[in-house]
Amino acid sequence: MSGSKAVSLLDTELLVVKGGTTQPAAAAATGRTCSLSVWGDFFVAYTPPKPQACRLIIRRVVKRHSSEEWMRERVDQLKRQVRCKMSKATSNAADMVMLVDVLERLHIDNHFRDEITAALQRVLHHEEQESAAAARSVDDGDLLHLESLRFRLLRQHGFWVSPDVFDKFKDSTGGSFRESLSTDPRGMLSLYNAAHLAMPGEAALDDAIAFSRSSLRSLQGKLRSPMAEQVSRALDIPLPRAPKLLETMHYITEYEQEEAHDGVLLELARLDFELVRSLYLKELQTLSMWWRQLYDSVQLSYARDCIVESYFWTCIMFHGEEYSRARIIFAKVFQLMTMMDDTYDIQANLEECYKFNEAIQRWDKRAVSILPEYLRIFYIKMLNDFDEMEDSLEPDEKYRMSYVKTSFKQLSGYYLREAQWSSNKHMPSFAEHLDVSFMSSGYPTMALVVLLCARDGDGAAASMEASEWAPSLVRAGGEVTRFLNDTASYKIGKSGKDTASTIECYMAERGVGGEEAVAAVAALAESAWRTINKACVEMGPTLLPAARLLVNLATTPEVIYLGGSDGYTNGTDLKGLVTALFLDPLPAQQSSTRSSNTHAYIL
Repeated sequence: MSGSKAVSLLDTELLVVKGGTTQPAAAAATGRTCSLSVWGDFFVAYTPPKPQACRLIIRRVVKRHSSEEWMRERVDQLKRQVRCKMSKATSNAADMVMLVDVLERLHIDNHFRDEITAALQRVLHHEEQESAAAARSVDDGDLLHLESLRFRLLRQHGFWVSPDVFDKFKDSTGGSFRESLSTDPRGMLSLYNAAHLAMPGEAALDDAIAFSRSSLRSLQGKLRSPMAEQVSRALDIPLPRAPKLLETMHYITEYEQEEAHDGVLLELARLDFELVRSLYLKELQTLSMWWRQLYDSVQLSYARDCIVESYFWTCIMFHGEEYSRARIIFAKVFQLMTMMDDTYDIQANLEECYKFNEAIQRWDKRAVSILPEYLRIFYIKMLNDFDEMEDSLEPDEKYRMSYVKTSFKQLSGYYLREAQWSSNKHMPSFAEHLDVSFMSSGYPTMALVVLLCARDGDGAAASMEASEWAPSLVRAGGEVTRFLNDTASYKIGKSGKDTASTIECYMAERGVGGEEAVAAVAALAESAWRTINKACVEMGPTLLPAARLLVNLATTPEVIYLGGSDGYTNGTDLKGLVTALFLDPLPAQQSSTRSSNTHAYIL
């Protein structure tokens, strides 16, 4: 079945799988209490097409090719050409930062990590001289764009840059940005994105965010494509917090519309995307078959059936062919964690929760006898899956799994604490709630899975215990995930057994209404992001690659819970993005028409 036919079918009738067969949702709904999969068995039966270079809009290639071998040879040729371009751009910092920005937004920077690091070190070293020269040769808008681009890229790569670099763009009083800058969309967009790498206490960047946000909002409706779409996306999610893969899905098309676009970079990006997506589809089929066998055998009808959404989350975390094993392990642990969460949240009474936690703490198949009948198969299969994942690791990597198992046990304990609160109708203080719920967000546990899956080149060999070398980053990432999740849950509405959220605890403790509590929690999420920014700048170069993977883990909830939705639980909210990533061919040109009440990241 082709992707377009499958999507049209999904649009007309929601499908679920029961007993290994596909049937209409209405026929199965009475036996299910979880969210129904919008994909059914589609990816189990789907036969991924071979990557076809003939589908690519590449003007430089006249002859059509369909050989994967040819595509890989062409990728190698293009990478050599890009390295040549980078060597020629080393004498000009402005050219270099613009080239690095394009490489990252096209998501081909992973091929040039060493070259990019060396280039940015040169940019940092020559920053003052280049800034002075640029000030004499370009107008204010272009200079603001270049200065903002330099600031953002350097900070994202762990280099300290003072926010004082933006003082030159302020009026004679030194307090406000010059109003004449507000009509330049590119400069405002670059400033807005750069300022979101603010660290705690950097009030000057607060002013930059407020000024650029107000200016961009006033420009909306007056901009042409692709600037209009880029501004809309940034106002939804600032670029440093946007999952890079999703930005790439838009930017590949938008970059082609830029007059100064580089055909070599564009061709490489399109070929690379097609090759990686072909692998994604194979992995998704493997995971879908694993999940279908697990889901059908454990018969936990209350658990969310969301392997496709889990894998989508995983692809945002780990992009590239070198991370294939990482994606498989991450998605499996994520699904097992979700099943455990749903058991505590939806099905088990308090006595069963105690028994379930005891069995997980023992981590021994002999503990199955203490469990209620309906959890026994799941418990055994969970232990077996962890054993199989450990077997897939190299001998010198196997020790990493012990950290994940320990954290999984701790996560069970936090789920139990929340079940106790729910059963006893206990309303904890906001601080007490957050100390538990940032852990129960799953972020700290999945952070260890990230490090389990990471390659030695990502710094994982330095330490598996992220709480030792990045405690503030892990805590802040858990807070971002918790606050976004709770905001979505509050807006959607609670179900029967849900524990009071951070928003409800804030309301009860402060005596305020829902809107004020949501705003307060949003401010706390913003503060947590600044803590993440600071942790990355203060991180040593050995650990920074691993830290960047943990930042990726924090960016995904920004899309999953965008606008108060819950795309993980309600797959319909993510269907457009999933379809675009896995099934749709790369478009030759993106339409600028978009409903005013639709978020820019929802396709």
